Amino acid sequence: MPFLMYNQNMERQDFINTKRIVFKFGTNVLRGEDGYVSLPRIYSFIEDIAHLVKAGKEVIIITSGAVGLGKKRLGLEGTKGTALKQACAAIGQSKLMSIYENGFDTYNLVAAQILLTEDDFGIRTRYLSLRTTLNKLLELGTVPVINQNDTVSNVEITPRYEKMQVCFSDNDKLSALVASELDADLLVILSDVDGLFDKNPKENPDAKIIHEVKEVTDEILNLGTDASEGGRGGMRTKLKAAQMVTRFGGKVIIANGKVPYIIKKIFNGEEYGTMFLPQNEGLSDKKRWIGYATNIIGKIKVNNGAKKALVEKTKSLLPIGVVDVINEFSKGDVISILDENDNEFARGIVNYDSESCKKVMGNHSDDIMKILNFKNYDAIITRDNITIL
Repeated sequence: MPFLMYNQNMERQDFINTKRIVFKFGTNVLRGEDGYVSLPRIYSFIEDIAHLVKAGKEVIIITSGAVGLGKKRLGLEGTKGTALKQACAAIGQSKLMSIYENGFDTYNLVAAQILLTEDDFGIRTRYLSLRTTLNKLLELGTVPVINQNDTVSNVEITPRYEKMQVCFSDNDKLSALVASELDADLLVILSDVDGLFDKNPKENPDAKIIHEVKEVTDEILNLGTDASEGGRGGMRTKLKAAQMVTRFGGKVIIANGKVPYIIKKIFNGEEYGTMFLPQNEGLSDKKRWIGYATNIIGKIKVNNGAKKALVEKTKSLLPIGVVDVINEFSKGDVISILDENDNEFARGIVNYDSESCKKVMGNHSDDIMKILNFKNYDAIITRDNITIL
């Protein structure tokens, strides 16, 4: 079995012995039963995090809550429609950030606001700039507070995004991207559930918590449930986040943020939540970015022989293995690689645009010059620019 349900292989103290930590606070954790932000709870988070920073830890916060705060400030019951949601985010974000600023100022710490859209990861130059900035902020001893920039994010309203697989659409995936791309040692996801259970605890009173997960397999993912009311994530998105972070050697804890002083208890070694153990496949920063941090529009479908060559032999993708080219893309874009059953199994940086790929697909590399009157590479995608998912 890929998980242990009642005892642990890794000691808690070893698990939490980390330097760089990302905390993700969900909407339902930050608000009380009345729907308003729970100031006592968020200030308890700030207090515990301040003690970690004072002890030499580097901490990044991924926070939700801007849209909900804006909605409450306007006295609205809902946020139907993109424009209204974006307006609520604009109103709520300043209130949310003021809470973090005032809280950390009490402990003589500086909070730094960073609002991100999908393109901040999807465009590599912006992604590299973001990495540099976050590393400098941590070096300066500040606490970066990151949120999805719902006010200006245009994924839902821009036609070119209709066919796009965006790199993140909720703060669970955003926290995983930040943790994996900044080489964080530990991602702590605080939700309104105690952790991962062997069955849905809301429907099954006999459900038991899984204290330790060795590997996030399909079996584990199938234990996930959809989002609760008021949030965009859910246990399944948290498990996908854990799968990504652990693949790159990071650790993950999913725990109940409504437990009083949960952060202090976790870092005292108490047994709260579910631990996800690191796998460490040793992917380079570039291959991480290709596989998980980019927005994808273009797709290439390959035959079974090409898939085997890519997955088992780490070969380049040659035009003879391509059977279909889907959507328009340019040279240098990251595209999705599908098998004959339309399952995505890899991504890569393409050496030719979509029109050129259509012309050369199914042909030998020696024929590229004759067909196109130019030749960039023998391969559609070279093996150094391919990430197997």
